[in-house]
Amino acid sequence: MRGKAWAWRSMREADLPAVSAIASAVHPGLPEADGVFAERLRLAPGACLALEGDGAVLGYALAHPWWRGRVVALDRMLHALPDEPEVLYLHDLALLPAARGSGAGAEAVRRLAAIARGLPLALVSIGGTEVFWRAQGFAPVADPALDAVLRSYGAQALYMERAIDLSGGGSC
Repeated sequence: MRGKAWAWRSMREADLPAVSAIASAVHPGLPEADGVFAERLRLAPGACLALEGDGAVLGYALAHPWWRGRVVALDRMLHALPDEPEVLYLHDLALLPAARGSGAGAEAVRRLAAIARGLPLALVSIGGTEVFWRAQGFAPVADPALDAVLRSYGAQALYMERAIDLSGGGSC
């Protein structure tokens, strides 16, 4: 899939079984209930993307407006979004091996930055993905208050933020 035989599109409810399967394959040690994915899509449909290629979903990005420096523990429901969000929080970006190295991950970050409409992006880097996130403009934010919740994501988990993208576009 080195050539662009893929495209990001808005996620649909029908994509949720594929999202769950991809999450299980990509993050086997970090399970989340199917309801978590469904809730993110319901609360922030404009910030949830599916990567389609070869007639199948090859990856996904789940994001939602949130508060800066507040990480949701793994496998937890949000129930509601803040009235005055401070970041667009990237809950997960997962690609099947066939889609890795294709530029799809970087394209998802560009699309989410446009969707963020002037908000910085935030995420938890897991499993040694810090190099990828740094290449996308993210930097670690040290906050001892986050240590306990970050442990639920594994030993290498880091809270990271990317400054506001001034290119504009999109909507949350």
